[in-house]
Amino acid sequence: MSWDVLLLRLPDDVTSVQEISADHTPDPLGRRRDVLAAVTQAVPEVDLSDPAWGELSSATWSIELNIGSEDPMDSVKLHIRGSGDDVLTPVLRLADALRCKALDCAEGNLITPGQTSGWHAFQQFRDRVVRTSR
Repeated sequence: MSWDVLLLRLPDDVTSVQEISADHTPDPLGRRRDVLAAVTQAVPEVDLSDPAWGELSSATWSIELNIGSEDPMDSVKLHIRGSGDDVLTPVLRLADALRCKALDCAEGNLITPGQTSGWHAFQQFRDRVVRTSR
């Protein structure tokens, strides 16, 4: 089970998925090689031995980067597992490096510095599901 975050280009005034117009087509993030270079610069510890599926981890969390093989690229999806608020640092560094926004796929809101409610809600849900399945 993961907390999923989508990195994509959105208009400056958009703060949630509800504000995205039905006809909006996001601008591309860029050429695949340029996106991979930006990812590596933002988080040098990333493992891109499989460039379609990057991996990033710490002692308390892991992030799978669903990069795919499209060129140019429209988005990158992050599958986040674990705990610790420090996981938001690489998420925001990636969004900044790709000049895009980070969208919490569960809550539909943008992730901004200091905003941790979606990550905390995911952890609470995950812990509740794990407890009841034992």
